[in-house]
Amino acid sequence: MSSSHPERAAVDSDVIASLRIRPMRLDDLRAVHEIDVLSFTLPWPESSFRYELQENPRSIQRVAEVQQNRIWQIVGEIVVWLIMDEAHIATIAVHPDFRGNVIAKLMLVDTLKICIEKGIRTATLEVRASNLIAQKLYRRFGFQVVGTRPRYYKDNDEDALIMTVDGLGEQTLKWLEAGGWQSSHE
Repeated sequence: MSSSHPERAAVDSDVIASLRIRPMRLDDLRAVHEIDVLSFTLPWPESSFRYELQENPRSIQRVAEVQQNRIWQIVGEIVVWLIMDEAHIATIAVHPDFRGNVIAKLMLVDTLKICIEKGIRTATLEVRASNLIAQKLYRRFGFQVVGTRPRYYKDNDEDALIMTVDGLGEQTLKWLEAGGWQSSHE
């Protein structure tokens, strides 16, 4: 956190103090979809989130929310598909007004812990080759580039990097719970 932005420190501590991560519900869909639209040039339709909630038993859907003026506001979302012993992070996004805090990190911690407890040993995702901020986030959690998907993103034919972390298990769970990800090199 930069000392040249003292007002940001207050926002960060307020966000952390009131942040909670919980299962996504149907009444969250409008806010979740709004975050997706604000975050991606190819957002999921609201019906895709509805499908994940109502029809995909091998999906984990979580939201991050903060309390402001006694009202809970959804500020982040994540959807993960469980395929055998692998987790595929299908989408993760934080509302633009709340980026730069630790929300995405905490959503990853929360979801990876759930995955490990379900016996997941590998997690994978696709990320735009140009999205260096997201790549840095994923590297913090041990994800490494293992391949590319040429012209994966149809809005501009940008390549996707396939990032994977293997060996998830009890050691990773302890590392996550101990906050080891906080001191990882960025």
